[in-house]
Amino acid sequence: MLEIRNLKKSYAEPGGNKLLILDIPQLDIGQAEQVVLRGESGGGKTTLLHIISGIVSADSGSIRLDGTELTQFSESRRDRIRADKMGYVFQTFNLLPAFTALENVRLGMTFARKKINAERGKELLHKVGLSDRMHYLPSQLSVGQQQRVAVARALANKPRLLLADEPTANVDPANQQRIIDLIKDVCRQESVAILMVTHSDEIANQFGRVERLEQINRAFADRIATSEQ
Repeated sequence: MLEIRNLKKSYAEPGGNKLLILDIPQLDIGQAEQVVLRGESGGGKTTLLHIISGIVSADSGSIRLDGTELTQFSESRRDRIRADKMGYVFQTFNLLPAFTALENVRLGMTFARKKINAERGKELLHKVGLSDRMHYLPSQLSVGQQQRVAVARALANKPRLLLADEPTANVDPANQQRIIDLIKDVCRQESVAILMVTHSDEIANQFGRVERLEQINRAFADRIATSEQ
C-alpha cells in the first residue's frame, strides 16, 4: 500500500554544509497494517512523516501510495492527495478554537473538496466517545477530548493511511491508553493503515510491528560511524 524506496532528505547547517537526515533504502506498509516508528529525538521521525504526507519535499527517492508516485507532484497536488488519502494526528491538536467539535471534523472534509457529510462527522465523534460533546468548542473540552476530536478529524475523509506523530504526548496519563485504543480500533474498523511515532515502550508493545529508524536509516549509521572516527 505504502512503498518507500531510496528516500533521502538533508538540511543545510549554519556553516553551509548539508546534514543528511534520512537515507532510507526501503520501507513498506501493507493495507490496514499498524506500524510503530521508534527512534532517538531529532533522528528524523517527524521529518519522515512530513515527507510521506507531502508537507516537506524529499531530496530524492520514491514514495508510492496505492501505486501512485507522490514525489513528482506539485505542492498543491500533494496537499490534495494528503487531504484525500491520508489523515494526520499531530502532537498539538490544531483545532480551530471558534468552531465546535463537529465543525472541526467537517472542516477536514472541506480540505479534500468533498461534499460535507454531517452524518460522517457525527459517526466519527460517536466512535471516539464524544456524541454528547459534538457542539462544544475546544475550550470547553478537556485535553484528552480535544485529541479525540483531532483523531476523528484525521479520519473524516476515510483515508488509506493515518500518520500519527506522538498523539499522546500532550495527553495526561489517564487518557493516553484511551487515545491509543481509539486510534487502533477505529482504524481497524475502517481498514486504515497506521504509521505512528512514539517514544513509549508501553505503547509500542501494543503494535505487531515496530520499526527502529536507526535500523532502516543509513544516514544514522553514517553519523555514528563519523562520530566514532
